[in-house]
Amino acid sequence: MDSRRALTVVGTVAAVIAAGPAASAGAAKPTHPPQVRELATFAAPTCDADTGGGCGQGSTVGPDEALYVTDGPSGRVLRIDPRTGAISTFVSGLPRKNVGPPIGAATDVVFAGRTAYVLVSLVGPVFGQPDVVGGLYRVKRDGTATPVADLGAFSIAHPPATPFFLPSGVQYAVERYRDGFVVTDGHHNRVLRVTDRGRISVMRPFGNIVPTGLEVRGGAVYMARAGAIPHDASEGRILRITPWWAAREVASGAALAVDVEFGHGGRLYALSQGDWNLPEIPDNEGKPASANTGALLEVGHHGTMRPVVTGLDRPTSVEFIGRTAFVVTYTGKVLRIDGV
Repeated sequence: MDSRRALTVVGTVAAVIAAGPAASAGAAKPTHPPQVRELATFAAPTCDADTGGGCGQGSTVGPDEALYVTDGPSGRVLRIDPRTGAISTFVSGLPRKNVGPPIGAATDVVFAGRTAYVLVSLVGPVFGQPDVVGGLYRVKRDGTATPVADLGAFSIAHPPATPFFLPSGVQYAVERYRDGFVVTDGHHNRVLRVTDRGRISVMRPFGNIVPTGLEVRGGAVYMARAGAIPHDASEGRILRITPWWAAREVASGAALAVDVEFGHGGRLYALSQGDWNLPEIPDNEGKPASANTGALLEVGHHGTMRPVVTGLDRPTSVEFIGRTAFVVTYTGKVLRIDGV
């Protein structure tokens, strides 16, 4: 396997083409299909989905029940009202990339209590920024952010067993876990643990499976894996991980799986970015799926995945507030899906 195939990047969406109902096994089907509408758009002029750039990537629901979304090219985290779609800047001044397409930089956000933490990736000395830290940042009360864990430096000092070409890795998603955090690295193929004081360790290494989105329930971590290029649906899976036991497969069948999330009633959902139909050449590594092929999938019994909404245009992350799903897209949009 070419070492470059371990790299995958996030993406988001522009529009929804189709939507359809689904229900987990044993549950009654909804009376009406889910309703999809565009809630907000925050794409900056630097975003260009056709050339590999993008704005939207990670998201979370804050303690105020608002959505918080990363805008990497602008070095910001945005607060979005889930009812009105009103956008405000929550934190700015985060590191930006200075080379290549405007992907990476601020890639995900999570809260520990009322304190926000932002994951910043694909920046630092490897990218010609000797004084920039790629890792986990804590947001202060005054709206500024300071690094608490240099994940890029750790990755350089502790390389993975799988092949790689970016020594600082590609940290993709972060979730709160026990006394700290868990972070996926989609290039170094592993899950890292970070304590509140910034101590970093490898929680679980993998083969070339491309770890992506995260969810935490109790003492278990649920992780989406996109699979190596060409990201076949058979490789798009959800794994359940604990520090003590081997990773267990929960479901499979999501083409280029980029996120996993628990929704209303404890149902588990996977987010598929869609079909990756590009030639397997170096110039295409890390590019998102084909437009309008993504889907929100519900995990049923025996590891099956059933489509709830299809036709999503390169989604990157999903959050739930009650029965409503909010999907962030590669082109810097937030979609509201009611009736899930």
